[in-house]
Amino acid sequence: MLSHIKIVLVETSHPGNIGAVARAMKNMSMTELCLVTPKIFPCSEATSRAAGADDILARAQVYDTLQTAVADCQLVIGASARSRTISWPEISPRQCAELTTTKESDQKVAIIFGRENSGLKNHELDLCHFLLRIPCNTEYSSLNIAAAVQVVCYELFVATHTQIPVSIGDVDKNIKATAQQMESFYTHLAEALTDIGFMHPDKSKSIMRRLKRLYNRTQLDTKELDILRGILRMSQDNQKK
Repeated sequence: MLSHIKIVLVETSHPGNIGAVARAMKNMSMTELCLVTPKIFPCSEATSRAAGADDILARAQVYDTLQTAVADCQLVIGASARSRTISWPEISPRQCAELTTTKESDQKVAIIFGRENSGLKNHELDLCHFLLRIPCNTEYSSLNIAAAVQVVCYELFVATHTQIPVSIGDVDKNIKATAQQMESFYTHLAEALTDIGFMHPDKSKSIMRRLKRLYNRTQLDTKELDILRGILRMSQDNQKK
């Protein structure tokens, strides 16, 4: 029931943490582990810390970039313990579970966990629809990565065993746009805004970040995305006339 949800680890430094995450996932019936440029993997220490979750490690997918790891996902959630100067829509682990287990079962989801010492960078959070925070002691809020994954996976596991089934008529059948489709749209949007003179080089980064946050909150489906791409193409065509 949780096979549509990926746990994504970014640039993990210690292979033992990868093994501990695999163990935490298997405890909660999760199987999809993705690794983005891990420092050391595969590794005997990871296998040892997995303590019987070797199958999770064996099927783990390794990627060169975070963009490729989440390219096929319609919902992307980034975990962070640090406060950010730029605000993202925030959810708790329980809200994350409700969001990812009660919506379309065919919607692919990625939950991203960052580096052990510094977490996720802002440009990586730009790929996310939501920022996930785990409530804990404000005076000591740094969780071990495996502990953080365990908390989130527990909420996902509980949600799948307690939720009320949704009737077929209540399900939105429109397919959500994937992260790859959204990145292509953002590239097109930036080009169109530059063509019409709305966006200037010195302000393009901050404008695009705000626009990404706006569209990520909306969670566009593929039909809506096609409409927006059509508007952009027509705008560019008119500009050339």
